[in-house]
Amino acid sequence: PPEIKSAPTGYGKQRPYLAKILSNTNLNASTSSKQTHHVEIELGDSGLTYEAGDALGIYPRNGGAYVERFIRQLGWDPDHEIIYGEERLSLLEMLLGRLEITTVTRPALEKYASLTGNAELAQLLTNDAALQDYLYGRLWLDILQDFPPGVLAAEEVVQIFRAIPPRLYSISSSPKMHPGQVHVTMGVVRYHAHDLDREGVSSNYLARRPAGSRIPVFTQANSHFHPPKDPALPMIMVGPGTGIAPFRAFIEEREAIGASGKNWLFFGDQHRDSDFLYQQELEDKLKRGALSKLSLAFSRDQTERIYVHQRMREEAEALYALLEEGGSFYVCGDATRMAKDVHTALIDVVIKAGGRSREQAEDYVKILEQEGRYQRDVY
Repeated sequence: PPEIKSAPTGYGKQRPYLAKILSNTNLNASTSSKQTHHVEIELGDSGLTYEAGDALGIYPRNGGAYVERFIRQLGWDPDHEIIYGEERLSLLEMLLGRLEITTVTRPALEKYASLTGNAELAQLLTNDAALQDYLYGRLWLDILQDFPPGVLAAEEVVQIFRAIPPRLYSISSSPKMHPGQVHVTMGVVRYHAHDLDREGVSSNYLARRPAGSRIPVFTQANSHFHPPKDPALPMIMVGPGTGIAPFRAFIEEREAIGASGKNWLFFGDQHRDSDFLYQQELEDKLKRGALSKLSLAFSRDQTERIYVHQRMREEAEALYALLEEGGSFYVCGDATRMAKDVHTALIDVVIKAGGRSREQAEDYVKILEQEGRYQRDVY
């Protein structure tokens, strides 16, 4: 990451603040196939501020085991010193904390092909479909193994990699409820592909940081994703899995200001017993009225898979009634399938409960978007 200084003001993306982790807990039960971490971070004297709906940027470090294999594959000396910007670093430290050496981008791959003169890789780069097929699930270490660079100096190879970019996480706390703190809800990415166990860089970096350790952070505004300006208006939130993150913040924010508007959350995951994130907290908010309604969909607790968009259709009349009252509709989570399924379900809700044609329902949803009453934070 960029240099981290001790001045109490002026922190941001170019100058992240070295923040202390207060707690780091896994929200899933031990029987779950997933790990979802709730991380509480102290903002100290950073001067960093945020609102419910904003994001926290984190600069991660590459995994030690991966970096060691990377260096071994190239036959380099980890203690070899190299100049990076204005810094003199060991090759090991540079690869751990400065360069993006996992995700393969086309520009970097083109530079690598040019540098190595590898004809097979050059040929692969001429066929987009074949290239995408090959790259699926693969990391830079795979490239080094499949298209060895031969004998190249570290100074030549490291120039093709970009600096590690920050990762953005939806903030899952309201600053009014947790002054001086920021919370994130993060799914740990681990998978097996091409005969090797793989890890997401940022999620595993964060998951392994114990309480008391420090991480480089900054806050980033998200002006298009915030609770309704009028606290008396209803709020409908659809956030399965880690998509619940900003809605935990929204609900806290509305509770902190004593908002009278209804708050309805649709949440889903695989199993109720092991994957009901923030269960106790949500059930408590439901009892106290901070949460008006909680609709759940645990996809694998029965033979037939059930998802949040199906729950929306089941609740069409009540959902449409809140929209007619001026309510806002929010979606957070997976853009590839979930958000599309939810969008289709929203149109179906308007058709069913509003007695409209498909074209009229699509226009209704477009107006919600134009009025800022249909907001998405998808990834």
